[in-house]
Amino acid sequence: MSIANKTIETVLVIDDSPEILLIINELLKKDYRIKAANSGEKGLRLAREEPIPDLILLDIMMPGINGHEVCRTLKADRSTRDIPVIFLTAMHNECDEEQGLKLGAADYIGKPISGPILRARVKTHLAMKQSADYIRDKNVFLIGEVSKRARELEFIQDVTILALASVAETRDNETGNHLRRTQHYVRLLAEHLQRHPRFSLSLTRTNIELIYKSAPLHDIGKVGIPDSILLKPGRLTADEFTVMKTHAALGREAIEHAEQQMGRSAPFLTFAKEIAGSHQEKWDGSGYPEGLAGEQIPASARLMAVADVYDALVSERPYKKPMSHEAACEIITKGSGSHFDPNVVDAFLSLNLEFKNTAEHFKDNFNENALSQPLGHTT
Repeated sequence: MSIANKTIETVLVIDDSPEILLIINELLKKDYRIKAANSGEKGLRLAREEPIPDLILLDIMMPGINGHEVCRTLKADRSTRDIPVIFLTAMHNECDEEQGLKLGAADYIGKPISGPILRARVKTHLAMKQSADYIRDKNVFLIGEVSKRARELEFIQDVTILALASVAETRDNETGNHLRRTQHYVRLLAEHLQRHPRFSLSLTRTNIELIYKSAPLHDIGKVGIPDSILLKPGRLTADEFTVMKTHAALGREAIEHAEQQMGRSAPFLTFAKEIAGSHQEKWDGSGYPEGLAGEQIPASARLMAVADVYDALVSERPYKKPMSHEAACEIITKGSGSHFDPNVVDAFLSLNLEFKNTAEHFKDNFNENALSQPLGHTT
């Protein structure tokens, strides 16, 4: 019940004495709705029935289930645990009061009952409950709003990445299924390696999700390669290949430029920059654009290197037939320690059947006329 929408509060009185029930009803009925129970069992039942009480006055010494047991049960039930309980007792032993407070009682009122004290205590605890309910409702609302905003931000991130990836896709011969396959390959590798000592810090659950989402941006830099080179049907010259190799640095720079335009860095694009800029680096340092070697190469890029090469080998293109899964595995195995991180290759070999199934599930379908279309280049 919120402060802004105040209604008549309900007080549940649980006491085996008809006289006490009558006295309390007379004292409080003018201001509150009264529900009465002459046993602990009936009191527990009424506590869960509409209207749910806003406060419970509870006798301790009752036959059957005593007040302490009733209070313990109420506080263990999610639907009644937030209802304040005030014990009614003729006992004035400090230990008894301590026990009741430990069970979650809000207060004690001694018998014989004083009308002014009863009304004052009831009013005070109901006001405190209203405030607590108001704060709890606000917290629930705020948590919902934060969750909503987080989902909106995640959606914006996803749209940003997919929009950028789609731009690259329109310039190259790579297909949307290529992007999906490499995403799934990278996730397979990352989840397999996340408990490996060399990868446990970088491959957290959150990072794996971001790497998965960023994977489609690995060739975003190809938007900066001239069509005369990118779509050339024949073998590239040495000079043309030099230009083609700039796509990795161009990709990273394009993402950095977008961040500069926003005026700040975007954490969700960190892995996109790593993957775009370093997926063509090689473990032995012979790759490009910077000649990074070993663990100088970001983990996300090392995963993408295996994923991208495997997909290039086993995928059909308008200008080539796919290589067999077994042949692709052999090539990647030979590249362990030279082209690829050996631990990533080990993970790939452990997962090779999952890779094969993923490739088949997201298989490209080229029509017969596609064989006459302009050719592009994978690097």
